[in-house]
Amino acid sequence: MKAVLCKTFTGLEDLTIVEVEQPRPADDEVLIAVQATSVTFMDYLIVSGLYQMRPPTPFVPGTEAAGVVVAIGGKVTKYKPGDRVACVSWSGCYAEQMVAKESKTVMLPADISFEIAATVWYNYGTAFYALIESARAQSGERLFVTGAAGGVGLAAVDLARSYGLKVIAGVGSDDKKALLQRYGACDVINYRKENLRERIKSITAGEGVDICFDNVGGEIFEQMTRLMKWDGRLIPVGFASGVIPSVSMNLLLLKNYSIIGVFAGAWAERFPARAARMNDILADLLTRKRIRPHVDRILPLEQIKEAMRAVANRRAQGRIVLKPITGGGDKREVVG
Repeated sequence: MKAVLCKTFTGLEDLTIVEVEQPRPADDEVLIAVQATSVTFMDYLIVSGLYQMRPPTPFVPGTEAAGVVVAIGGKVTKYKPGDRVACVSWSGCYAEQMVAKESKTVMLPADISFEIAATVWYNYGTAFYALIESARAQSGERLFVTGAAGGVGLAAVDLARSYGLKVIAGVGSDDKKALLQRYGACDVINYRKENLRERIKSITAGEGVDICFDNVGGEIFEQMTRLMKWDGRLIPVGFASGVIPSVSMNLLLLKNYSIIGVFAGAWAERFPARAARMNDILADLLTRKRIRPHVDRILPLEQIKEAMRAVANRRAQGRIVLKPITGGGDKREVVG
């Protein structure tokens, strides 16, 4: 079968598409014929050697996919061959077939396309774990999301809107504002052009935000340590700026706010039953159209470098989807 192969952690330019042996499912795994997969910023970090975890080389990258179950392991009870599913995994998605843990696989609602399904459970799973599971976000609270037009950021905006939060979206360019307004952001701040401190204070009448969902790190995170509301929750999700910030701990003491770290993948590994319940909730939200995943573009697997370069350079809004299998497949309309 064809797959993208990463042999060394030297970046996307050294990725190759080669013939590899078809994987076999372990007892707790399902074998999936991949119909669609998406490109995450984490995928770019992993192949570049910049992520905190490194799979043994060579390996097939890719952390989220959707497709059809081909075979199941001896202890799998939830799925059978022919089932339409989506999954998350630390690697393996950029291929014609892949294996995934039963606990990290979810049955697809009947009316959801593979293309949309391949953009949901990593993005919205991270957002759900951060906002609902960890921060206990409540309707009416004010949330600030940085990197808000990216995959995880837009999912956080969309999920927060569906739960009744008042969302402030932070972006680095004006061309992303319209998308965020369509997704329900009450205010949009371009923090490369506008004074973040002044805008947050103006929007919140000087009180600060209840929750900050930060994808960027660096200077923006450091500014937000001074813009939190009393009893707020500051959530570091990633460090897209490349700079891991430091915090003056007296700032937390003065406003009694919390910093809550979010590593959704590790949480799902430790608490698979809770993660499975979250996946079922997301499937229900998707079916009832309370969340609306956004596909930036659909490309063939052969354009993996172009897709990953766009994600790395912040030129994608929502998710870029790759199609490993040409022809046939799911005919459902792609929406979002």
